[in-house]
Amino acid sequence: MAAIVRTMAGPREPSSVPVTLSTASVYPRRAAFAFEVAAELGYDGVEVMVWSDAATQDPAALQHLSDEHGVPIRSVHAPTLLVSQRVWGRAPADKLRRSVDMAGELGARTVVVHPPFRWQYKYARQFQDLVHELNEASLDQADGVTVAVENMYPWKPRSRGDRELKAYLPGWDPADHDYEAVTLDLSHAAIAQQDGLALVHGFGDKLRHVHLADGTASGRDEHMVPGRGDMACDKVLEELARRDYDGDVVVEISTRKARTASERHADLQAALKFARAHLAPVPEPYQPPPPEHHHLPADAW
Repeated sequence: MAAIVRTMAGPREPSSVPVTLSTASVYPRRAAFAFEVAAELGYDGVEVMVWSDAATQDPAALQHLSDEHGVPIRSVHAPTLLVSQRVWGRAPADKLRRSVDMAGELGARTVVVHPPFRWQYKYARQFQDLVHELNEASLDQADGVTVAVENMYPWKPRSRGDRELKAYLPGWDPADHDYEAVTLDLSHAAIAQQDGLALVHGFGDKLRHVHLADGTASGRDEHMVPGRGDMACDKVLEELARRDYDGDVVVEISTRKARTASERHADLQAALKFARAHLAPVPEPYQPPPPEHHHLPADAW
């Protein structure tokens, strides 16, 4: 990979909100590349998406990458996506527990988890109690791990017209359930046609983690560079800064269509600059440049 000169992505008055990079943002490149580019561009850390990449399943390998690049692992995304159903076996409750254990071993303070799929009946029945149990256990530790349930969206297959397929149990919207902590994904909110700023207000103190990505009303999980969609990501970030939000903002964008390393870096840098500008104590205007490649949706992150 060509050498990249580290650039100053932040404003003069830096925000206290950490801006980290999800390893999913460099797919189909592997986790090692995410650590490398996070260090080069000046991200505050990495969120590890646990999936088929062997390094994301191995605490020792992840610690080596963190040490090598000087980038902390601040959060872990449990393998609860459709594409990771076979990672760490087929028992989703065990996979969530293992994600919490790995996060604690790596010094990460947050585990992101999707709600169960409808066909995972046993897991769905115990899910709320399991999340509560894991979060209660963390209260006894000064450096405990918080499990933050992510907002998803209704599935509306074309064959059913506007009828919703109930894909998640107990449901796709964490506002309808009694979770201690929530992850807000703005791309998912776009699919659900929800207002991101309203969700910030609605989640209140339960909002512990944010996946920063833009989207439109296309019905696809687009994970666009913030500022290129319709979700008013700037207003969301400015509200987080105003209320002294103490969680992480994680850039989780799709760069799958990037034809070169330069194109991928441009998107990752633009997303970081956007976050830094609008999280600043005095927000600075920043509009990301048009993409150098055609956008490809991320599909169900």
